[in-house]
Amino acid sequence: MLKLIVTSKDDAASTNIATHLLENHPFTEMSEQFSGHPVYHWKLQNKEIRFLTVTGELAYHQDLEEIPDVELIVFVSRHESRDKKPIFSVHVPGNFFTAEFGGVSRTVSIAPANAMRDALKEMTKQRDLLGLKDFTVYYEGTHHGPSLNIPAVFVEIGSTPTEWINPLAGEVVAHAAIAAIESTVQVEGAVGLGGSHCNRRLTSISLDSDIAFGHIIPSYAFKWLTPELLNHCVSRTLETNPILVLDWKGIDRKDRGKLQKVLDKVPYPVRRVSEFR
Repeated sequence: MLKLIVTSKDDAASTNIATHLLENHPFTEMSEQFSGHPVYHWKLQNKEIRFLTVTGELAYHQDLEEIPDVELIVFVSRHESRDKKPIFSVHVPGNFFTAEFGGVSRTVSIAPANAMRDALKEMTKQRDLLGLKDFTVYYEGTHHGPSLNIPAVFVEIGSTPTEWINPLAGEVVAHAAIAAIESTVQVEGAVGLGGSHCNRRLTSISLDSDIAFGHIIPSYAFKWLTPELLNHCVSRTLETNPILVLDWKGIDRKDRGKLQKVLDKVPYPVRRVSEFR
């Protein structure tokens, strides 16, 4: 079985992170190529790790699903936002509604919640070690493609070209990518509901307790929330029997009734953020 790290030559943050991955870890170049670019490999914990470079936006590489025997894909990428704040982020790819930016409509990738949590924790650790105090570490809601039948996670630098090319930021996310690849710790998986796209409360829970979030459905996505979507996100979580965690304070009052109607139709354990304080 393979674990893949995937970078894009057309993404400044991805290229920055890739430089640190290749410089600081014992990858060796293989004779084969992928998408016209060199392929690197590394044997780690009896697992074959391969480092691939692609062209164009990572969100549109649905073709990665065609590679056989892959058990995890870690995409290293940039994050963009209107507020332009420096962040490090982790999220699952996939679409709750139409596939506007790659992937498949109403289809999410499989969420490797423990690998994501390990990446989140490593980002926090390395940020502090390297003195990047202006950066905040976040879980993001599930968004954009690809929509893969393989556990997949994006680890990212945000949110402007200044941060994307910052070498220390590249080092932080390179460490986080390897933490996701090396992940073996198994804590309880969860699907998050509510809050903003970058969810501070769910991030804090995962950093401070034994809960690993995979898919997060932010409040803005409640317009698409149905029992079928929620069942889909639960079934597309690598960890068995994930619980639901509600960011109740981050859910508009007008949406709470709709959410409760959905919850009444699904069989999963439900906890609120306040229960973890």
